Amino acid sequence: MTQVLSGIVPGIIDAHIHQWDPFTTPREASRLAPLYRRAPRVFERLTPVLVRQPERELILTAEHVARPYLPVDYAADAAGAVEAVGVPVEAAVHVECGWHRPDQSEETAWLDALPFGTAGNPGLAAIVGNADPRDPDFASVLDAHARASDRFRGIRFMTTWHPDRGVKNWIDEEGVMTSAAFLRGFAALAERGLTYDAYVYSHQLPEVVVLAKEYPDTTIVLDHYAPPVGYCGPMGRSTGRTDADRADLLARWKEDIAQLAGSCPNVVAKHSGLAFPTLGHQQPGIGREQLAERVAPLVEHTTEVFGEDRLVFGSNYPMDKAIATYGTVVGALADLLAPYGPDLLRKVFRDNARAVYRL
Repeated sequence: MTQVLSGIVPGIIDAHIHQWDPFTTPREASRLAPLYRRAPRVFERLTPVLVRQPERELILTAEHVARPYLPVDYAADAAGAVEAVGVPVEAAVHVECGWHRPDQSEETAWLDALPFGTAGNPGLAAIVGNADPRDPDFASVLDAHARASDRFRGIRFMTTWHPDRGVKNWIDEEGVMTSAAFLRGFAALAERGLTYDAYVYSHQLPEVVVLAKEYPDTTIVLDHYAPPVGYCGPMGRSTGRTDADRADLLARWKEDIAQLAGSCPNVVAKHSGLAFPTLGHQQPGIGREQLAERVAPLVEHTTEVFGEDRLVFGSNYPMDKAIATYGTVVGALADLLAPYGPDLLRKVFRDNARAVYRL
């Protein structure tokens, strides 16, 4: 199976990666990164004291967020795709990852200047920036992103909210995507023909339906399967504690994601976050077959309800790196999708990303 993509695509387009440098750019990890650099082993032992439960369970280790992750680092990880599936990673789409200053277009400008596409690094195909549709200046922020880079294609605004206070929330209130201010402001994005990456937890899928129906001509990309938190193991204070809990999570997720796929043809799903700790993965070093077996229900159901023209691949690197190597992630997905045939593989790993993000 290690050559599963050979002869099908010349190279992979990875539609979901992150880049950061906590020492030179404003990140959530910037405050603690100097401590980690001075004494990483001590920091890891003190993590329960220094880092709250929601963040601990999100990252598992500070190793990948408290150090720079730049094009050369991504290239080293992505090189594992050749051995795993027979072809290299050609280019990637960067998705915003927490620029902690008011001017979010600064992140887009910073990314545009990074050495992608040189010295063996994969290219940077597109940039998905950050902006809040509720902001009265939302339209101006979008235009600032566009001025910062001609690779700017859309935004992601993190709206994940979970009732379990031990699970990482990226926003302080629920129901944001269906609020009047959000829906009204979103018009500026629709008018500019930009994409919207939606990152929500599984119980928030009905909110995506509302947004997609309100703006049926706007492409909305669903990140990380709208993760059913705790599906692969206990998370937070009380989520996914038992087999029955996890079965209920999966059943509700299947129903809601089928409803989204069937009623909203403008929504595209990312096969991304297969090894994302948020699902409940807690043991590093998972193997290719084990990962494929664990996430098969998510991959197969998403594939069947969205169909071959509305799926793209994203590694979610380096967020998935704490659990699995790049080769394991791309290999597990390719193995699960191979039975659907070469046309689907070609579309998921290359063609659909080119269409969705206008590459």
